[in-house]
Amino acid sequence: MTQSSESMSLFSGTDYGAAIGQSFARLGWKYQARNPVMFVVFVGAIITTLIVGYVTFVPGTESPYFIGGVAFWLWFTVIFANFAEAVAEGKGKAQANSLKAARRDVMAKKLQRRDDPKSVRPVSANLLHKNDVVLVEAGDYIPADGQIIEGVAAIDESAITGESAPVIRESGGDHDAVTGGTRVLSDWIIVRVTSEPGESFLDRMIALVESAKRQKTPNEIALSILLAAMTIIFLLVCATLLPYSMLSVERMGSGTPVSLTVLIALLVCLIPTTIGGLLSAIGISGMQRLIKANVIATSGRAVEAAGDVNVLLLDKTGTITMGNRQAVEFYPAPGVTATQLAEAAQLSSLADDTPEGRSIVGLAKAKYGITDKDGKDMQATFIPFKAETRVSGITFDNRQILKGAVDAIAKHCGNISPAITKQVEMVARQGGTPLLVADGTKVLGMIHLKDIVKPGIKSRLEELRKMGIKSVMITGDNQLTAAAIAAEAGVDDFIAEVTPEAKLKYIRKSQEGGELVAMVGDGTNDAPALAQADVAVVMNSGTQAAKEAGNMVDLDSDPTKLIEIVEIGKQLLMTRGALTTFSIANDLAKYFAIIPAAFVSTFPALAALNIMHLATPQSAIMSAVIFNAVIIIALIPLALKGVKYRPANAAALLRTNTLIYGVGGVIVPFIGIKAIDVMLAAFGLA
Repeated sequence: MTQSSESMSLFSGTDYGAAIGQSFARLGWKYQARNPVMFVVFVGAIITTLIVGYVTFVPGTESPYFIGGVAFWLWFTVIFANFAEAVAEGKGKAQANSLKAARRDVMAKKLQRRDDPKSVRPVSANLLHKNDVVLVEAGDYIPADGQIIEGVAAIDESAITGESAPVIRESGGDHDAVTGGTRVLSDWIIVRVTSEPGESFLDRMIALVESAKRQKTPNEIALSILLAAMTIIFLLVCATLLPYSMLSVERMGSGTPVSLTVLIALLVCLIPTTIGGLLSAIGISGMQRLIKANVIATSGRAVEAAGDVNVLLLDKTGTITMGNRQAVEFYPAPGVTATQLAEAAQLSSLADDTPEGRSIVGLAKAKYGITDKDGKDMQATFIPFKAETRVSGITFDNRQILKGAVDAIAKHCGNISPAITKQVEMVARQGGTPLLVADGTKVLGMIHLKDIVKPGIKSRLEELRKMGIKSVMITGDNQLTAAAIAAEAGVDDFIAEVTPEAKLKYIRKSQEGGELVAMVGDGTNDAPALAQADVAVVMNSGTQAAKEAGNMVDLDSDPTKLIEIVEIGKQLLMTRGALTTFSIANDLAKYFAIIPAAFVSTFPALAALNIMHLATPQSAIMSAVIFNAVIIIALIPLALKGVKYRPANAAALLRTNTLIYGVGGVIVPFIGIKAIDVMLAAFGLA
């Protein structure tokens, strides 16, 4: 994505008129009191406004234009802080309106009897309840969240996910969950409703993004306490400066004491107003980035925990691997050609509709040019797979071809050649699954089935390693198979032959050692471990028990989404840390601008600290106050977009933040304040 397109997406859908209106509507005591830092600025703006009115009728030592200018920019500081939060919330409301457009009051085709399509009764989607069964045909909108129990269809999910390409959803697999508001493009499906009215994922997303009462996270609360403490300290310091200044003037017999207006300006410039004004916007935008990734979080606590995770539990099947074993090679027995074995393997798999069976047919066609055959034309009888026999195959023309487990075929044929036995052992050591093919009682050879590691997963796990996160693969496979897959994928550790109890035990042990653990799951047997994990991401296609145990739900049902969630959490923490560093650092430059100006009349020697050579004390104070207001609105895009994330460990990130936002936070105010001073002087306002 280019920078221009990023900028467009950053501000697209934002109603600035409404945001400006909200900025003024929030100028109330009750609302401002929620933020101690900005509350001090708010009170300061009121006091300076009152002083302007007083000196207008009772002339004093200070110009009403100077006091009025300070009051004006203090009000703008408060308004800009309100504007930052209003823009962030406005983006959420625009997102909510987009989601509401997808929530349609459609007429559902409710089935009175699942086995009778003629038993359809039209009802409003709002009247559907959990476990109702509906028929959805091409062109229909899916009336509610549900699970496909029959059929397969291409579905347009762009209203929810933003992706224009249709997806295939079918019964009996990992992609059988559908979301209300999406549209069926082709074929038909029968859906069992899984949510009550008003409790769908779409409803939950709308409530989440438009909620103005966002709960603060523990880290955000801790930072708010720190900012409040700093504000109180500076408030006490400034409160003592007035009597100290008056006493000093009385003792020296010369000079003038510091004014209340200058003290207010000093206080506002010293307290961390930048982060105080942007803190809420950072948190809101972090939650919105998660929603854009099609993940629903129950609270911001889970998002922040994702940023601190250092152990990641990844299920092998569907996360690290494709989830379905694929045929990758044929190994013929002595005296049998590879083509003969491929043809027999294809015949034995004609009626095998599993992913493994389809991959065998595909490999025979792709590698050996074996043409597709129709069992009906051959007048063949198919032998279905059974758990008792562990074989399947085909019988035709007094010929029986079987494929199945090694011991099952060995029992059927009586013996296996040493060459095939050697191949079986090799495949097992590699973590693959060997299947034997027999024609009658003759073993023709072996099929190598392999659980394919997802492309790019190794590089993504390497990124996690750079972030200081340990990846752990969990699988029900035996130790040999698990070790082979773990080595190929590049995980740091693995747990083989895992049970629900073993997952729970591993998470507890890691947490006792001070680790924060994240896990992805979808099954009922994952629920105990999901409930224990600090970050628990549940697939949308998962069971209800898993969804209730987790604290995040991935609408895309993409197990690798957990890695993206970790990145979003880290970006949120990095953004908050970076802007806090900048806010505190830029106070240093403001010291050199406003302190000499505030006390030069009392202590003339302080003029030596005017290293920026600002025109006049009034210009110095005004320039610092203006910069203090303008920097908030200048940083709104960064607060909304977030600091760019790069995989790195905590020490490297700290060095980068200190260099860019710490040193930058010192340098930028020097440049900004001096530039404003020059402009004030140019317009004769210094």
